[in-house]
Amino acid sequence: MNDQTNPEILPDERDESDLAPRTSDLAPDVDLVHVKRVLEAALLSASEPLSVIQLKRLFAGEVDADNIRKVLDELKAEWSERSIELTTVASGWRFRVKPDYQKFLDRISTEKPPRYSRAVLETLAIIAYRQPVTRGDIEEVRGVAVSPPTLNALVERGWVEVVGHRETPGRPEIFATTKKFLDDLNLRSLEELPPLEELQSALEPASATLVAPDSTEQAHAG
Repeated sequence: MNDQTNPEILPDERDESDLAPRTSDLAPDVDLVHVKRVLEAALLSASEPLSVIQLKRLFAGEVDADNIRKVLDELKAEWSERSIELTTVASGWRFRVKPDYQKFLDRISTEKPPRYSRAVLETLAIIAYRQPVTRGDIEEVRGVAVSPPTLNALVERGWVEVVGHRETPGRPEIFATTKKFLDDLNLRSLEELPPLEELQSALEPASATLVAPDSTEQAHAG
């Protein structure tokens, strides 16, 4: 497992100010309603998830992390009955279109979700559920050779990365999934991965449910 595995606290959400004693949790002239509106604006305009540490910078130290989280929970509740929801993923917080409404947006969208070959999906599944793994590990499970384009497709998509080298002859690269992989599946940690048989269906809408998807991403096939 890597640093994606803790569902309770996102990896970059704690800093030294969170651990230090506090004389006051909130500056006396700070309006939490205003804080909520600022957070809402920041998250709606962001193209990527924002961590609590990033959101704290909006207030120049006047609002601590605990109050940021409290307001985010309130904001999440406010949006719970709407077609867009506030969710937590591996990299932080973000707004996304609820899956039930995405199918309507797909009718007018010129961007189509990437389609992946069987080889790419099988390779991704092995990495996701058995990581960290080498190319040799993947080939042992699949029973066939893994072509460079198959792994390159996943690396270029931002779902897989090299996290080290195994200390064996040839020092093969070790692969693991990324925070972006979890973000695109709307997950906070690897423990939330769906059962293997559901992974492919989960991947199909993965890049289509964001409020502000990255239009530069292209489909890849192995």
